Amino acid sequence: MTHTLTLQSVETVTPDVNRYRFDKPDGLGVQPGQALDICLDRDGWRDEKRPFTPTSLPSDGYVEFTIKSYPEHDGVTEQIGKLQPGDRILADAPWGAISDQGTGWFIAGGAGVTPFIAILRKRLEDKGTLEGCELIFSNSTEADIINWHEFEHMPGLKTYFTVTDEKSPGVHKGKIDKALLEKHVKPGKGKCYICGPDAMLDDMSAILRDIGVADEDIITEEFD
Repeated sequence: MTHTLTLQSVETVTPDVNRYRFDKPDGLGVQPGQALDICLDRDGWRDEKRPFTPTSLPSDGYVEFTIKSYPEHDGVTEQIGKLQPGDRILADAPWGAISDQGTGWFIAGGAGVTPFIAILRKRLEDKGTLEGCELIFSNSTEADIINWHEFEHMPGLKTYFTVTDEKSPGVHKGKIDKALLEKHVKPGKGKCYICGPDAMLDDMSAILRDIGVADEDIITEEFD
């Protein structure tokens, strides 16, 4: 079933990331971590569907997306970046492999953090704390860190922010590598959630296995 969503508001999150809130049509039930294949409801774009993960909760009266635009790609995200209240998108049924399967480590690269936003918000709503959860989040620069302050103020959540393309006094410098994961991850003590580009999933999964994390404790989702 295809749903029509009308944009209510747009808010800037980082220089190239916006938060879009749409009305919530009846019958659209999305669980935290699931994605929707969406397209613009306009001529020339209805066949250009792309997956995006809502960052809103089932209890919210709206559907929220936190989306990074890539103007240099001359594609869907560039067009999404031009949306104005009143514009519409079309969304298919939700899908996805990532869901809350318990406390652990949430490992993300760039926009790959978006499935974790809803999962962590929902766990906080249900439990009142994120004790036992840690977010390990890599970006190119400090300005690229999505929802930085929200993550830092989530009760019980440990955070580790690292950037690869600059030195900044507010965050760590470097990539997520074996040394970093060995320092933070305790095999057998929780789940390891990974979301990011396909190459990142392969690299992180291999490292986690190498340091002793069982396959059943590695939960992945590709997010280009």
